[in-house]
Amino acid sequence: MTTFKTAESPFKSDNTASNQCGFTLMNNQVGAVVAQVMATKPNVKVRALPSMIRVDAIGRMDVIYDEISEALGEEPGYFDSAEFEENMSTHYGRMIHEDDRTIMFANPEDAAEYLGFDLIPSQQ
Repeated sequence: MTTFKTAESPFKSDNTASNQCGFTLMNNQVGAVVAQVMATKPNVKVRALPSMIRVDAIGRMDVIYDEISEALGEEPGYFDSAEFEENMSTHYGRMIHEDDRTIMFANPEDAAEYLGFDLIPSQQ
């Protein structure tokens, strides 16, 4: 009788922190422009896939609305958090919406000041 060994799976679990954050955009006209703008950022990697566009960053990334409005050929203020959320399907990391930008953080601790969290344990 022959015995067979199960092949080692190419899929591995890794629960170490990646120090990354990101989002997925619809692969449409607006999503393509957002991706073009984000690709100019030094810590951002953009990957176009058949039905979506992945935008990933190390540490932090800022989606500055007026940069995208300008790239779309629109007036400042056209692109905002509502437009961003309409074109984004998923995200990972801590997302903070401000009036002029959305900030993505890989580490929730880095977003604490924007959220009003005090990371220092209180004395009781």
